[in-house]
Amino acid sequence: MAAEVQLLQPTKLPKGPSTITSEQQYWNSFTSELRLDPSQHSSPVTHISIPPPPSANSLTAPQDLFAVTTGSRVQIFSAKTRKVVKTISRFGVDDIARSGNLRRDGRILVAGGDSGSIQAFDVKSRAILKTWKEHKQPVWTTEWNPSELTSLMSCSDDRTVRLWDLPSDTSITTFEGHQDYVRTGTFMPAQSGLLVSGSYDQTVRLWDSRAGGKAVMVFKHQHPIETVLPMPSGTAVLATSDNAISVLDIVAAKPIHMLRNHQKTVTALSLANNGSRLLSGSLDGHVKVFETSGWNVVGGLKYPSPILSLSVVPSQKEDKHIAVGLSSGILSVRTHLSGEQKALAREREKEMKALMEGNIDEYDRSKKRKRGKGWEKRVRGKDFTGESADIVIEGNARGKVTTGAPWAHALRQGQYAKALDMVLDLSDRNARLQSLSLLTALRHRSALRSALANRDEVSLQPILRWLIKNISDYRTTRLTTDVALVVLDLYADQLGRSEEIDGLVDALMSRVRVTVEASQIAWSVQGMVDMLTASAGGEAVAGA
Repeated sequence: MAAEVQLLQPTKLPKGPSTITSEQQYWNSFTSELRLDPSQHSSPVTHISIPPPPSANSLTAPQDLFAVTTGSRVQIFSAKTRKVVKTISRFGVDDIARSGNLRRDGRILVAGGDSGSIQAFDVKSRAILKTWKEHKQPVWTTEWNPSELTSLMSCSDDRTVRLWDLPSDTSITTFEGHQDYVRTGTFMPAQSGLLVSGSYDQTVRLWDSRAGGKAVMVFKHQHPIETVLPMPSGTAVLATSDNAISVLDIVAAKPIHMLRNHQKTVTALSLANNGSRLLSGSLDGHVKVFETSGWNVVGGLKYPSPILSLSVVPSQKEDKHIAVGLSSGILSVRTHLSGEQKALAREREKEMKALMEGNIDEYDRSKKRKRGKGWEKRVRGKDFTGESADIVIEGNARGKVTTGAPWAHALRQGQYAKALDMVLDLSDRNARLQSLSLLTALRHRSALRSALANRDEVSLQPILRWLIKNISDYRTTRLTTDVALVVLDLYADQLGRSEEIDGLVDALMSRVRVTVEASQIAWSVQGMVDMLTASAGGEAVAGA
């Protein structure tokens, strides 16, 4: 009788020394991630907004909602459940929605579009309340006044910034002065009557609605302005230009800081921790966290594709979600769970595990409780997609059952070279561990030489690149050394025939040289530590 074929167990690497600060641990605690594709056609998620907080003298209650703009639709999410509660798609057939923003009472949403129109929607009925068509080119930004329910502003590619009043059929004020597309703008805090905008003419302009349509202050930059964000104090404005974030002091009328911590264009900014932290998103796929007193980087998050939009969604006492929109059309919502919520989530997991394994009676006895009628239906029907869930949804699996990776199937069939090619071609986050698992299995089967032999210039390159990337990791030194020795033994006589292969071998040798030098330094340090330890031990014996 043949033995049952078992799936290959993945290789587990030991954890390296931790250098994570308490600040980074806090941002890493936003772990309950929900990934959604809010667009039917995977359109980029271009804007995420939360309603402005109520003013001090307002009777309006804060809204637990946030709006996500992607493609030709704006979706409104509940901050409590992270579920879509409304979808507004009443835009033109070929129109693209821009900058959907909820009013602070959650009743009206305003959005621009590539057609140049601005529309205000009743959130409950999704009816169009107002349409303005004064802009002649795409409207990229619409923003509600934080202190007035009927006042809003817009920025357009027609180089103008306009101020609107909801009951009026025309704009109240038109601000002119930009010489290129105006892609970003917002109201300044408090009752200042000021607006700020950023343009592809490389300027940030401050406007006073009481002083007509002319700019009262202009800040010149070296690159187009992607986004602007006022500080809560109202005395400073943040602006992104290329890969830099400038801190502009309005009182002194000059920039006071320039932050260059991203590798590519910074596309989104959001404040957190009541303004004491700044989050920035970039096309390099990174979110950087700055403290706003000395503007030092204190944390960061990594995403799989370029970031186009970002917003920190607060609760009553703390920051609740980090919502990030990606160019791939994915919306990532990371949630910070309190200690009580984490404990509740763990108990739910234990309960569901006991139910699936048929041990629910033992679980109930351990908790000293009894279940009434209909308990099974209630347990199975619980909604686990809200705040306390730790789930990831990507696409539609349509009930597929995982029976093992394709490369594992090729390994079982003895197709070693094919399995290696398949695992080196992977690009997901577990690709490295899968490659280590396969190479470990090949070494145990004495099949490394068979998998690496008879390769041409093209099929040899991925192996060399994998070695260059992994040879310096002390956790895999034995494995990578074995692979490198086999490769050099098989192809040493072919060096000098291909510039590409020769360059990769040179890079591998350089990486090995650096690793060896670091190892020698570590041995020297260990020798010194051993001497100090022995000396201290001798003194202790003598003292005794």
